[in-house]
Amino acid sequence: MGNSKSIAGGQTTIPAKETYVWYRKFMMEYPSGLQTLHEFKTLLGLQGLNQKANQHVDQVYNTFDMNKDGFIDFVEFIAAVNLVVRGKMDQKLKWYFKLYDADGNGSIDKKELLNIFMTVQNLNGQQTLSPEEFTNLVFHNIDINHDGELTLEEFINGTEKDQDLLEIVSKSFDFSNVLKVICNGKQPDTGGGFLQAM
Repeated sequence: MGNSKSIAGGQTTIPAKETYVWYRKFMMEYPSGLQTLHEFKTLLGLQGLNQKANQHVDQVYNTFDMNKDGFIDFVEFIAAVNLVVRGKMDQKLKWYFKLYDADGNGSIDKKELLNIFMTVQNLNGQQTLSPEEFTNLVFHNIDINHDGELTLEEFINGTEKDQDLLEIVSKSFDFSNVLKVICNGKQPDTGGGFLQAM
């Protein structure tokens, strides 16, 4: 099996030894082998959120639940950790796009981007730009056809070409920022100790 394995897109997977450690922790925490949405929120210390923040966390959970059975199993969990921690930028941008396409119609409009950026700021405390400034910047710089919607292609190509915007998107939309806040003890300890390996 080796220390690590390359998968499609050149992403390096988590080494086998580390995967085993994560598996043992996952199974100790979730003996059924399945994590529910409530357990996900508890693990991350994300109870008592406002409605918009709650919807965002639900959407994060649903993007990790790849087979849409209502649970995150270990394979889905390790794939999510692998993406968040070790994924290449184009893979993360595809995930961000899917995450922020709140209505699932294949494009992001200004309202979706504004709502999501406000929620992300509430969750991770990022304050570089106001949500309105960020939304206007994104659409001004990467909405090529000026139709008020971003397709996946526009989002990825535009973000990758604009280094300043890429940095803002990476810092603002990166779910690992939320995980780091939790790992640093700023959220209640749930006893799982799951994310300490990050």
